[in-house]
Amino acid sequence: MKKKLGLLTRLKVCFVALGIVACTTQSKELAEKDSSSKVFEPNWESIKSNYSDPEWFNDQKFGIFIHWGAYSVPAFGSEWYPRQMYMDTATFSAQLNPGETGPNKVFLHHKKQWGDQKEFGYKDFIPMFKGENFDANEWIDVFKAAGARYVIPVADHHDGFAMYKSNTTRWNAYDMGPKRDVLGELFKAGRAKGMIMGTSSHFAFNWSFYNKKDRFDTVDPEYADLYSSKGKDLTEPVSDKFKQRWWERTKDVLDNYQPDIFWLDFYVDIPDFEEMRPKLAAYYYNKGLEWGKEVVLQDKNFSHEAFPEGTVIYDLERGKLPGIRKLPWQTDTSIGKNSWSYVTNWKSKTTNELVDDLVDIVSKNGNLLLNVGPKSDGTIPEDQKAILLEIGEWLSTNGEAIYATEYWKTFGEGPTEVAKGHHSEGNNKGMSAEDIRFTTKEGKLYAIAMDWPESGEIRIKTLAKGAEYAPEKIGDVQLLGSEEDLVWEQTEEGLIVMLPKEKVGDFAHTLAISI
Repeated sequence: MKKKLGLLTRLKVCFVALGIVACTTQSKELAEKDSSSKVFEPNWESIKSNYSDPEWFNDQKFGIFIHWGAYSVPAFGSEWYPRQMYMDTATFSAQLNPGETGPNKVFLHHKKQWGDQKEFGYKDFIPMFKGENFDANEWIDVFKAAGARYVIPVADHHDGFAMYKSNTTRWNAYDMGPKRDVLGELFKAGRAKGMIMGTSSHFAFNWSFYNKKDRFDTVDPEYADLYSSKGKDLTEPVSDKFKQRWWERTKDVLDNYQPDIFWLDFYVDIPDFEEMRPKLAAYYYNKGLEWGKEVVLQDKNFSHEAFPEGTVIYDLERGKLPGIRKLPWQTDTSIGKNSWSYVTNWKSKTTNELVDDLVDIVSKNGNLLLNVGPKSDGTIPEDQKAILLEIGEWLSTNGEAIYATEYWKTFGEGPTEVAKGHHSEGNNKGMSAEDIRFTTKEGKLYAIAMDWPESGEIRIKTLAKGAEYAPEKIGDVQLLGSEEDLVWEQTEEGLIVMLPKEKVGDFAHTLAISI
């Protein structure tokens, strides 16, 4: 598959004048401009005409998301604890829990465990958030061992507490809590070890995150810069003052950390932020040119119209696509079934599920961004660490079928259908040995079976003689992780491959097929 060149790549191609006599009109025009000048104007027409998805992102395939903040102190419910602890009525609680008839369980838990929400509010967890065992180098080492190629720590979540040295808010991890520039330390460690570093902003929803009632500390004007300046009216539109605050915080992160990837959570896609979206895209893309690199802007884009297709890289939360998307995309999900941040009743998915997700997503031209939830003391729980290392072990054997691969003519075959869309992963069933996914690279077709067949035989119907997508000739078939010569035959029923008697590996199994 021929990939599009990104803007910075096109500029570089045109600057290499000795071996190239011509380039596109657009590239000539861009090459004449100083690379630090503004190429992107804050409107979609300009952004569409100048933007191409950076090729480097699509090659990485696997990244790590990190949800760590003051919400890991109570470690109850989820990272939405600071919102839910103020959900005292069915009306407000039902916004997240349809059908609920009384106060949210987190509200009741907080009142029992920590006290009245007027006397002990979310702000009071921040001094307890010490991160005393946080070691950025240790985290990065674990992520590298997991086979991840990029890392995206949350810069600031809906709670309004910044995990970096902020120039725009006093509520930040450098001045409070850990009293360390968490984001900065991770960026320094990651880049020193060859990782691509990005970050995420969830701050837009801070406007509506907290319930405002006189019997809560959320209405105290002293803390309006944490709990937002919104009043008690749930329908109050986002103020210009708050949007400007959001913009200043966003610029603060971009300017001072120069992230390779900037991931946006929902709420930026509501109509209130309409004028801010092209402004942000243009600013960030121009900054990328100034920094001498192509950057990636990602948005969950629930409305599917907030960021026009082809202006950012599309992201799905806890969901996948049913087929190939020719433009790059990404699934973000968590190791935890029930939370993104650490909670005491954290329930992990299995390594097998996550490897199958990675394979399925990559076969459809996507990346997997997998979240970890560290404890409040800064340690990654052992069960999460074990899963990451098992994924890394699988990738050390099967990575050639994942990294820098391209989608094939069809993503795969098999009886198991994949649920599509945001928050659909709970509807998915486990994959079987009959479920096979394809990737391709450098003259090889990779057929990845999601399980080891009891029969000891893999039968790939898509590769049957005369089938629509079957290659005319197959040169060789190998099983990654095994040195045995395989017995195989291409028939009218399929490519039939006899596997070694002893099972190789614990998760998905890759056949490398020379075509």
